[in-house]
This record gives sequence, structure tokens and C-alpha cells, in this order.
Amino acid sequence: MSNTKFSNFKSEDGNTGPDLVGITSFTSPYYFVPPSGTTAQRPSNAVPGMLRFNTDIGRLEVWRGDHWATILGESPSLNGGARGIFGGGHNEPAPANYNIIDYITISSTGNAQDFGDLSSARAELSAFSSSTRGVFSGGDPGPGPINTLEFVTISSTGNFTDFGDLLNTIKHLGTCASATRGIVAGGITPSSTNVIQYVTTSSTGNAQDFGDLLAARVYLNGCASPTRGVFAGGNSPTADNVIQFITISTLGNATDFGDLTGNRRSIASFSSSTRGIFSGGYVAPAGVNIIDFVTISTTGNATDFGDRTIALDYPAGCSSSIRGVTAGGAFTNVIDYITIAATGNAVDFGDLTQQRRQSSSCSNAHGGL
Repeated sequence: MSNTKFSNFKSEDGNTGPDLVGITSFTSPYYFVPPSGTTAQRPSNAVPGMLRFNTDIGRLEVWRGDHWATILGESPSLNGGARGIFGGGHNEPAPANYNIIDYITISSTGNAQDFGDLSSARAELSAFSSSTRGVFSGGDPGPGPINTLEFVTISSTGNFTDFGDLLNTIKHLGTCASATRGIVAGGITPSSTNVIQYVTTSSTGNAQDFGDLLAARVYLNGCASPTRGVFAGGNSPTADNVIQFITISTLGNATDFGDLTGNRRSIASFSSSTRGIFSGGYVAPAGVNIIDFVTISTTGNATDFGDRTIALDYPAGCSSSIRGVTAGGAFTNVIDYITIAATGNAVDFGDLTQQRRQSSSCSNAHGGL
């Protein structure tokens, strides 16, 4: 049988290039370059198993029949696993604000360890991250909100470095991120706002306008797949069950997604690349132990996942692609976790270094990467 040589495979849309029929093998001592393009250039006629390199996120991805799944590369975290960091928060009396940053290895269990310090002691802040950087945004050190953006390299330890400024001074905001963009939405400025802002996480600089939420909203929180950001709950002006979404790589206003299983605010949220989780939160007059989930690539109402180990408000949440972790809230130091792909009740993980609420968290392996 003779050998046939093909060179310069270029198209991923099926319009050009040779047809290879039957069993075809590829061998080379060197390499091959798969089709590549931006997120916006993904083919509309993809079939399960189609492989491409996404130049927006710098990773291979494969079409699984209902969504593009990112093929993860190296993990930059220490201790052999994905890392979560928790920053800021406050405790009673006064309240006492903290500049504490803790970290955990998400795949393990145990107590958090000291990472470093924020530039100021504050609560009511929020965080987003790429696979290398964690960025903390806004918050209130007293007597009012600030516009600070600052970052850290998640795989190291140490204090934060200035990143830039938000469009305004703000607290009680929601965040999410892809591998390239961090998104900040809503919050109090001191009045509530519907503004969505974004930054390019790998650079430094001030935030830019992205679009608007469905309505002015505070105490919301968000999570993401590599393409879509989802925000849930919050006050508008009272607690509600609204879920809304954006396409992270574009600009524009949020679109209705569906509803949580009940009205609540001050929720912890995190995700894998396919499933978003919303844990705990506040339903007057107290915190709750509710955990809901959604499939990010679809729209529709949330489904009950299980229960937290403790009912509380203002927890902080982060995740790997497998496990979601929440910490603090209601002036506790409790850390618990779930397996995102399953359903069921949360399990004890360990403790933060200090009990606190209204802190925030991010990781280097969440569902948006």
C-alpha cells in the first residue's frame, strides 16, 4: 500500500482540505498544529470530538455535543493541586475588618494557612481570577466603599500589588471570570448600580464598561464557564431569585437565565466548566443552608443540590473543576465542600485562620478557565 502525504490542514469549517475516509492514523516524531481561532470563530457546525486551539484562552478545547470543554494544561498551584484563596472580611465587635488572606489546596482537606495581606483591612469586597492571578476588587475599609483593584500570583504567597481602579467606588458587588477577562457587576456606589465592568486579568489598568445588569442590584454573586458568566440572587431592591447571564468575550447587557429555588442574597457561588453552584445566603431573618445548581450552557431554573453543613449568610466560595469550597460567613471560620458533578450535602473541610464574613474568594482552577 502506498503512502499519501497531506500538508497544511487549515480549515475547521469543513469547506476546504481533504476528506480522510476510514481508519486514519497520524504518526510523527515532531508535532502537529490543530485548527485555531478565537471564541467568536468557533464553528457553528461542530460535531462531537472536534478539537481546536482557542487563541482567546490559550488552551485546546473539544466539542462535547452540547458545549466546548476546555482541555486543561499545567496547574501553577503549589502542593500538587488547585489553590483557593480567601481575602478580607470582618468580625464583631465594631465590626473589626481584616486584611487577612488565607489559602487552601482544594483537592485536600484541612485548615487554611496564611498567604499574605490585602493593602487595607476591609469587608464587602469581591474577587475573580485567571489560572495565575487573583484580583480583589472594591470593598469597604470604612467609612465607605473604595475603587481598588489589586492582584496576587495565586501559586505563590505574599501581599497584593496594585492593579488599577474600578469605574467607581463600590462594595457588595458580584464577579466572575474567564481565562482572559475578569467581570465585576452591580454593587453599592453608595446607591445600587446595574453597571457591569471588565478588565484583562493578565495586564494591569483600570476597568472598562461592559454593559448593564437587568436592574440595579447588590449582594449578588457570579460564576462562569469559559464563555458565559452567570449572576444570581441579590437585592433589587429586596432579595429575589433572578439568574442572569452574559457572554464574557463580548460586550453587552445581561440576559435573563431563570430563577433560583427561592429568593435570597449574599450567596457563595462557584462552578465547573458546565455547572454553576449557589450556596447559602440570606433569607430574612437569617442565613440558609440551601445549595442550588444550574447547567451554565443552557437557560432555566435552578435545581436543588443539597444542604450546607451550616446555615449562614455572606460565605465566600471558590472551586476546582471537581470540587467547590465555601468558607466563613455569619462570623464563623467553617470551610465545607461538595463534589460539583454530583448532588448531595456538603462535607466539613477545615477552618479559616479567623472567623469572619463578607470576605471573598477565587481560585486558579475554576470553571471559567
